[in-house]
Amino acid sequence: MQKKLSSLALALVFASTGAHAASPKANEAATMLHYATLIAGDTPKAAELTMFFSQMPKGGDLHHHYSGAIYVEQYLDFLDQQGLCVNKQTYRIETDKAVVDAQRAKPAKDKTCLGSADVYNDDYTYRELLQRWSSKDFKTYGADQPPPDRQFFQTFGYFGPVSNANFHEGLLALKHRAVLENVSYIETMFKMAPPTSNPAFDADAWRQGNDDAAFDAQMRAWMMTLDADPAFNKSITDFVAKVDEASNGIDDANFTMRYQTYVLRLLPPSNVFSSMLAAFKADVQSERLVGVNIVGQESNRVSMRDYALHMKMFRFLKTVYPDVKVALHAGELALGDVPPEGLQFHIDQAISVARADRIGHGIDLAHESNVTRILQTMREKDIPVEINLTSNAFINGVQGADHPVTLYRKYGVPYVISTDDAGVTRHNLSGEYVLFASRYKPSYGEIKRVSYNSIRYAFLPAADKARLTKQLDARFTKFEAGIAALDKAAVRRR
Repeated sequence: MQKKLSSLALALVFASTGAHAASPKANEAATMLHYATLIAGDTPKAAELTMFFSQMPKGGDLHHHYSGAIYVEQYLDFLDQQGLCVNKQTYRIETDKAVVDAQRAKPAKDKTCLGSADVYNDDYTYRELLQRWSSKDFKTYGADQPPPDRQFFQTFGYFGPVSNANFHEGLLALKHRAVLENVSYIETMFKMAPPTSNPAFDADAWRQGNDDAAFDAQMRAWMMTLDADPAFNKSITDFVAKVDEASNGIDDANFTMRYQTYVLRLLPPSNVFSSMLAAFKADVQSERLVGVNIVGQESNRVSMRDYALHMKMFRFLKTVYPDVKVALHAGELALGDVPPEGLQFHIDQAISVARADRIGHGIDLAHESNVTRILQTMREKDIPVEINLTSNAFINGVQGADHPVTLYRKYGVPYVISTDDAGVTRHNLSGEYVLFASRYKPSYGEIKRVSYNSIRYAFLPAADKARLTKQLDARFTKFEAGIAALDKAAVRRR
């Protein structure tokens, strides 16, 4: 019955528009009806949804980690470029040049450390490596598998030596993949700003962190010292130069990439604050750096212990650098990851204390003590949440009706669909839209709005947003014309 009704509806659309059947408005209506048939019923048409979203313009990907976005196969290609090899027993990269040279001189059958071609020629090692450097073939808990969150975060330790080099080639690979799936903008968390250690700062932060005035004074004093430190300032200049060098030539008329710098929340307070200060200063110096973020497993003991300190650091630096945009991983936690009281304040503090412009993940929302205020604030202040369905399902086991995207949508909080670490969890942005559509059955109008949201909430100047929005308009016009033509032909065949 649904098929007959959709065919009739499409026929009526084309009949009623007559000579104007090819108009953008008619094409949009036809696309809307086509999409509705794909999500109708208890079992959405996954294959057709995949085809639909692979072709649909998706604007941008705003929650995107550079190192986690690159697929293992690309990292393997980097081995030979850097003159490295991977140990076939531990699956870790060997960086000692003497060891690598000795291994490369051996016959293939005697090697215990393999280059790119050697790994591809050894299928057992290749498949085992894929299972450690990504979530490939991971199904569920088992005696030979770590829990999913550990599996996910451990991957970065394996490919780190090649992810910390070859930046330009890596960005080109990401651009190529994005263009193929009709993504016109990526805002990637690219590199960590350089940190500086100060044990005295650490001790004072832990001792007086609950005294806001004292902690602000402590941060201000060390900031002034660092501002006057030539070595610290040179590290920032060098950092910006590396970003500029890596990103040269990535943008073109049809694709744009911008870069967030980040701090690692697993480090001592002095490292986090100095890295955060460097990130804010770097952002001011570079047009390509558009925001600051904080990364690292949120359920980690250090992350939980120092969370409030980190939010106060952001608050302090936002008063010094008010124009720097901040997107924060906040609430990437599920019941059981930490004690229940640990779920009650992360999103709240990211918004009310750190003054985040965007929130990443936000999956502990339903457990937050001030959930009503959070929803109201995000709606009224137009603070979007970055939704990462595959990542949340794999790392935290949050999916389907348990995912708070249902709450964000219900209470009018803006949101975007993003990938997080597509290379590790082996998916893409089109796949995220397929999951979103099949699980929650949003209208085509909502889907289209989400695509535009990824440009609206990008950390870009108004002129760049206008340019990308105009491009998105043209891409949707072309896409909808194609869907309308496809369905018009299907109606005739019926």
